[in-house]
Amino acid sequence: MAEQAREKNDSRLTERGRATRHRILRAAADMMYVKGVSSTTLDEVRAASGTSKSQLYRHYPDKDALVRDVVALQAAELLERQHQLLRRLNSVRGLERWRDALIEHNALRNGAYGCPLGSLASELADQDEEARKAIARHFDTWEGLLKAGVERMKDSGVLRADADAGELATGVMAALQGGYLLAQTAQDVKPMRIALDMAIGHVKAYAVLAEDVNPPEGDAGGR
Repeated sequence: MAEQAREKNDSRLTERGRATRHRILRAAADMMYVKGVSSTTLDEVRAASGTSKSQLYRHYPDKDALVRDVVALQAAELLERQHQLLRRLNSVRGLERWRDALIEHNALRNGAYGCPLGSLASELADQDEEARKAIARHFDTWEGLLKAGVERMKDSGVLRADADAGELATGVMAALQGGYLLAQTAQDVKPMRIALDMAIGHVKAYAVLAEDVNPPEGDAGGR
């Protein structure tokens, strides 16, 4: 309901009004990612976005409203990137390329700020129920992209039929988020790589061996 109301309000804005709203939202998202939600004030957002108090409060009457739109923005941007990386995932090598892309992106800041969505979750999960539910939905979407990739690996014979796509996707996601947290604490992406390597190693344990696909000549496979 709240998201529908915001979309309705957005449709009533002029082009200049939408530009102002986006400027406020972008400044808030960048600041909350670096400093955290609790350490970011509306006055700081106003100054960073170059808007007046009246402009800020016209679009965002309180911080909670702004935070919820920050969650939506961060999720939309993150999930778009993940969709591009995972939409054709159908091999272990593809999973490794996905890992490499995440680590490379996080290494740009030495892992200092963690996952844009996970960082918001750690601050908001026990403070804002609406935000918590929204973040949970976004994580489900992200995990669903991984699950679909694992399912494609099973369908194409890369992984055994007994591989549980849902469990493997959850394991990889848990390793990723734990890796983000450790990298943020250490300001080093090495823990993130180790966590993801271990999770992908578990996925590899379900890989179909070459001899399972092409039994050696003379093998008594019918016994």
